[in-house]
Amino acid sequence: MLYNTEMASKEQLSRSTIREASSREAVSKEQRQKRIQDIIARENVATQSELVEWLHKEGVEVTQATVSRDINDLRLVRLPIGRGRHRYSLAQVRSNEKLHSELAQIFENFVQDIDRGENVLVIRTAEGHASGVALLLDRLRRDDIVGTLAGEDTIFVVARSVAEGELLLEELHALMLG
Repeated sequence: MLYNTEMASKEQLSRSTIREASSREAVSKEQRQKRIQDIIARENVATQSELVEWLHKEGVEVTQATVSRDINDLRLVRLPIGRGRHRYSLAQVRSNEKLHSELAQIFENFVQDIDRGENVLVIRTAEGHASGVALLLDRLRRDDIVGTLAGEDTIFVVARSVAEGELLLEELHALMLG
């Protein structure tokens, strides 16, 4: 009797798996990649297999190998989210031109002065605008900037070296002057 129940249970599981798989659809590469972008924008997806599961839940038939290629095509990166965990995110490379344009406009309107001591730049802004300017600098993800620290109207920018600090001062000063 146990054997028959076990067989029936396996048969039901097999039928539900087949039904679930048959309800999935094959979508174009562009549609699939758009869904991947939507999923990683709203969920903390840490692995390729998790991404495959999410796509299956949305009715998309896909293999792990295809997801791996999509991750490369979309230039997804894994960002740390704490406690040794990571999540996929879109790389910021594609919007650098727009970001640089926005930074130039912000510098013209809100940055009042820039000074440098060795590899540390001090940027003075209109009151209340330092954190917004620092956030844009951080989003550039430049190798020559180690990090920023913003207060109410002052930003410390740490350059990787004195030479890079000098070049950065010239570049940011030009942005400030328009």
